[in-house]
Order: sequence, then structure tokens, then C-alpha cells
Amino acid sequence: MNRTAFLNFKPQHNLEATADMVGSAIPKQFHRLHKIAQWLALGLLAALTGCSSLPTIASDMPPAKAQPIQLEGARGPLSVQQSKAILARLQSRGKETSIFDRHLALEEAIVGSPLTVGNKVVLLQDGPATFQAMFTAIRNAKDHINMETYIIEDDEVGKRFADALIEKQSQGVPVNFIYDSVGAMNTPKEFFKRLTDSGIKVLEFNPINPLTARKGWELNQRDHRKLLIVDGQEVFLGGINISSVYSSGSFSPRSKRRPDGSPPWRDTHVHLQGPVVSEFQKLFLATWEKQKGAPLAPSNFFPQLRNQGKEVVRAIGSSSDEPYSLIYATLISAINSAETSIYLTNAYFVPDPQFLAALKDATQRGVDVKIILPGNTDSGLVFHAGRSFYDKLLSAGVKIYERRGALLHSKTALIDGVWSTIGSTNLDWRSFLHNDEVNAVILGQEFGAQMQAMFDKDLASSNPITLEQWRQRSLGLRLKEMAARIWEYWL
Repeated sequence: MNRTAFLNFKPQHNLEATADMVGSAIPKQFHRLHKIAQWLALGLLAALTGCSSLPTIASDMPPAKAQPIQLEGARGPLSVQQSKAILARLQSRGKETSIFDRHLALEEAIVGSPLTVGNKVVLLQDGPATFQAMFTAIRNAKDHINMETYIIEDDEVGKRFADALIEKQSQGVPVNFIYDSVGAMNTPKEFFKRLTDSGIKVLEFNPINPLTARKGWELNQRDHRKLLIVDGQEVFLGGINISSVYSSGSFSPRSKRRPDGSPPWRDTHVHLQGPVVSEFQKLFLATWEKQKGAPLAPSNFFPQLRNQGKEVVRAIGSSSDEPYSLIYATLISAINSAETSIYLTNAYFVPDPQFLAALKDATQRGVDVKIILPGNTDSGLVFHAGRSFYDKLLSAGVKIYERRGALLHSKTALIDGVWSTIGSTNLDWRSFLHNDEVNAVILGQEFGAQMQAMFDKDLASSNPITLEQWRQRSLGLRLKEMAARIWEYWL
């Protein structure tokens, strides 16, 4: 089976009528004006940025039996018999689900990157634990450091990272650094000059200034990845940017508010060691080449990797240069394969029609679907656009919760207790169409149990949203939702 065997590309710019979210409180004439405004906005922005579309993923594909799933280890591909034995052990320790014999075959066809065994996976919650682990890895670097981030700020945390990277460069360890031009637009150029003056190779992804663009001016295509790869042997990825907003944890009673009065940020990262690291290294080097970065210093980017643990992991990277988002395709495939539970935690939730339908279809199959979303946010447009879908989701039986006491920025999913993903990908059009993103998919009940415990912990700090309660929201909120939906494709 190849990638296009069950992908039917259809534009999904379907801007639905908004009467369902505003109800009878808004005159019909207003709906007509709103619809006109929608299409005017679409026409203008399409002319400026061009339009992409999402693939349609078939939900009724039978298990692919022609090509058995083959895993890869530290020394290359495992035999079919070895792969079957490992997958059988994973399935026997998990819940009764077809995700191992149905979903994996589809995912292999969609994504193409190998499932790797022998990995060690450490779940990292919030900034303090993540930064501490990252600084330890940087200090211990011997051969090279490759780092890629959407945001790096010129604050206490940003300066600490700059100091740590400059120190390693001075010790003869080459450091290569990619940052997004829009994400770091408030970071002064002097911050990056200090890095380059030390010998660090710094690459600005799709510069805002068209005069400095190296591969065409693509303002709408952003690098939203968060990657730190050390010596080609360990990798960190997830939702955490390099910023002091993550300086305090989100669960401690003493961390309810940051010094400036704003709430702490709740986010999730993961630390991986083992054969899968080389797949993330390929993604970093491909971005460097695509952005026409300067030649890199000779380094052992792909050392011989040993087994570090027992986890089965797949690296998935998506880029706006590709025909469709690999992360979107595999996530829809996993949701369509779910049999018992779908637990999503996400910062920016603006689902397209197919994603919305997949969640609603899952509830009709008896799957327990729960979504934890922010109770407050740093992006009002995304916040209100996402809320405009609550009525439809709640009516279909999806359970929605809003995180309190922290600004939720996590991007995680747990399906059937055995399929987990952590990464930079939000559940919105921007992540699925316009951004470079990176996720790890981890298979198995043991890591799934850690994800479940984390989800339950966030659930205990969240407020349930009921349909009756939601339909009593104010006219002002309904108007904000309607206005935000105009821009959903670009948010």
C-alpha cells in the first residue's frame, strides 16, 4: 500500500454557517453580512498567501495484510518474526483494541518513517523539569548540539540557554541553531549576534524581511518545532519554547501566579534516547538544507546507537512543503481506529470538518472522547474560534474540560491507553497546513499509563463544560466566536 492509496485530496476550506453558534439572538441579515465578510477575508488572504488543503483520510480501510509491520532496532530492520513478537507483546499488555493490527498498517503507509524499538522515553511536565534535563544534556555534549525552536526570548531563560550553548562552542563542540523569524520577532538581533560571534551557526527560518529570504518569501510558513538533539544520541521535543513563561510549574500551590501576575504555563515535553534519535536528526538536517543554511562543521550526526530502553517510537515531522501533513494524517488514522478512549490535551483547538467528524464518529462507536482545552489563553482569536465548536461536540457526546489555574500549552494525545503522541502540533489549521511541526508517537501500555496519569492530573485541575451551561453563555461571547471563525484557516 502506498501513501496515496487511501488519501483523496479535497480542499477543506469549508466555512460552515454560524447560525448554530449564535442561535436566534442574531438577525438573519447579520448572518448574510457575516458570510460575505468571510469570503472577502478568504479572498484577500488567499491572494496574499496561497491556499493549502488537508487530505481526506478514509475511515473504513480494512487492515493491510499484504505488508507486515517491520520494526527497526539499533542495528537496522528486525525480522518479520521479531517484529510480530514485539507487537504481540505490546498488544497483550494493552486493552482489547485493533489499533496494533489496523492502525499501524495505515500509519506505516501514510508516514513512511520506521517504528523503532529499544528506546528510552522520559515524560517531562512543565518548564522547570524540562529545562533542567536539557541543560544537563547540553553540559554533557561531546560532539555537537543541534537546536531548533519557534520562540527564544531575551529573558532569564533565553540568556541561560545562550550562555550554555556559547560555552559548549568555546569548548570545541559545534552548535547549530535554528529559530523562527516570526516566533522570535521580539528578540533583539543583538541576542543572535552574540551567538554568531561565538562561532555558533545560526539560521533564521523564513525571514520576515524579504530582502534576507534565501528560498523565496514565505511569510505564512513557520517553523513551530521545538527540538534539541545532543551528540545524535538524545533528543528533546514537545511544546516548550525557550522563555521565562515556563519558569514555574503549573501544579504547585506556590506557583499559582508568576511574578508579573500572569498564570504559570502548563506544557509537556519528552526526552528520548535510542535508535529513534536518528530520525529526528534527519528532520533537523533536512530543515537546515531546505533553508539553505551555511555548511555545517564536520560532526558525527549519526553515531551507532545502542538500545536504551524498551519503548517503540515513531518520529513524525510535517512541513508545509509536503503535499499534506503527515501528523494530521496519522492522528486522524489513530482516531478512526480508536475503540475505547480518545484523550486529547491541546492549547489551540480549531478543528477542520474532517477532524470534527472523526471525533463525533468515535462517540457514536461508544468511544470515550475527552478533550482538555485552555480556560484562558495568550491568543484570543484561537480561543474563541475553538469555543465556537463546543455546541456541536457536546451535542455529539464529546466531553470538554477547560484547564484552570494555568495557561495550557500542551499538545498531547492518548488513544486506547496504548497509542500516545507528544509534540509541537496544535489541533488547528495553522499546525496542519502552514507550519513545520514534529511529534513522537509512543506505543505501549506502560508509557500509556504515564500519559493517563498526567491526563487525570490535568483533568482534576479542569472545569467540565456541560451543554446546558454552554448554551447559556452571553451574546458577547457568541459574537466573539463568530468573528474569530472568519480567520480559522490562518489562526
